[in-house]
Amino acid sequence: MHGEGICVKLSFHIQWGYAAYNANPAFYGEAVQGVFIKVKRMNSQERKKARFERRIKKREAKRQEKVSLYDNFENVADPDNIYLAFKKSRCEVSWKESIQRYEMNLLKNITETSRRLLAGEDITRGFVEFDIFERGRPRHIKSVHIYERSAQKSFCDYALVPMISRSLIYDNGASLKNKGLHFAINRLIAHIGKFYRTNGYSNDGYCLLIDFSKYFDNIRHDILFKQYDSVFSDKRIVKLLRDFITPFGDNKSLGLGSQVSQISAIFYPNKMDHYIKEVLRIKYYGRYMDDLYLIHKDKKYLEYCLMDIKKICTSLGITVNLKKSKIIKLKDGIKFLKGIYALTDTGRIIRRADPSSRKRMRRKLVKFKTLYEAGKMSQSDVYTAYQSWRGNYLKRFDAFHTVRRMDGLYNGLFIFDRRVQ
Repeated sequence: MHGEGICVKLSFHIQWGYAAYNANPAFYGEAVQGVFIKVKRMNSQERKKARFERRIKKREAKRQEKVSLYDNFENVADPDNIYLAFKKSRCEVSWKESIQRYEMNLLKNITETSRRLLAGEDITRGFVEFDIFERGRPRHIKSVHIYERSAQKSFCDYALVPMISRSLIYDNGASLKNKGLHFAINRLIAHIGKFYRTNGYSNDGYCLLIDFSKYFDNIRHDILFKQYDSVFSDKRIVKLLRDFITPFGDNKSLGLGSQVSQISAIFYPNKMDHYIKEVLRIKYYGRYMDDLYLIHKDKKYLEYCLMDIKKICTSLGITVNLKKSKIIKLKDGIKFLKGIYALTDTGRIIRRADPSSRKRMRRKLVKFKTLYEAGKMSQSDVYTAYQSWRGNYLKRFDAFHTVRRMDGLYNGLFIFDRRVQ
């Protein structure tokens, strides 16, 4: 074994504490190729350290690859990327006059946007402001013009989202591709099921629900820009971010009608997300914009977690809504995103809808009847609106009988349509 010989499989010799030099010259140092030498086998701690170092190098290589591709202002201002961004921005709104007017001079507008971006000029053009009522709550929307929206879409797709997505936790679900409302709900259901199995097949546990007060209005620009400074080295990208965000308010506030604002709202409490997962060690945690849940078997520990989270939120300028933030038993049901999810003794997860959503739909159907009789809604409009609610309701909740009763109301008001089964 100590003399010259033909190199065979390395794994065979490692069993005996030997290795062939020509398998890894950098590791075995100076020796004659093909000569077997005795090596010291690593203990468990040394193997863990070596794996950790390899993992760090691999992560750094991936990060450098991302930086070289997306920490580059020229990609944002590239006319081809702006054109692709416009095509995505017009989806489902191509009927609007502003979209059609922009598309009439598409080449000119895209070229002008690219030129102004490269020249460092401000491309913001104010907002289209309007109010909506969502679930009975008024919301003020500041929607950006299509000229600016195309630039924002290019900026998000080719710089912002690729650079920050790797730093976000997996269970941060909102406004990203394949991460929306149903993703967040499915993750909650998965977390409840995993907790049941790891808790000795028992539903004896608790959930801390946290809600933020006026989340978008309280996001501080100075903290947000400081976070982005640590992400991007290209100062032109950070300047463009400031141009997109500062018009929404003096020193704080983000708008609901801007993609950059939506992505920034996801990224802003990232420090808190990592603290909950890595320091507090909450395995079953998820966040959908400003709605959070933490599942644990110990109620006292969740109270301690709430105190720590409040401190982090205070440093970020975020206000925790104490009226909506509470600790509840899993068997009583977790109210999350207008649904109630209760864990039974047998491990079944009962999915119930918030009663307010059913009441709102009943009122809507009565209102649709008035609008239909006045000629302001067509038969197809009424049918499409109802089917949208019906399909989402059946997908999210165990509500077969509720939907059947709603079908009876619908057919009683609109007897012209018998397609609902």
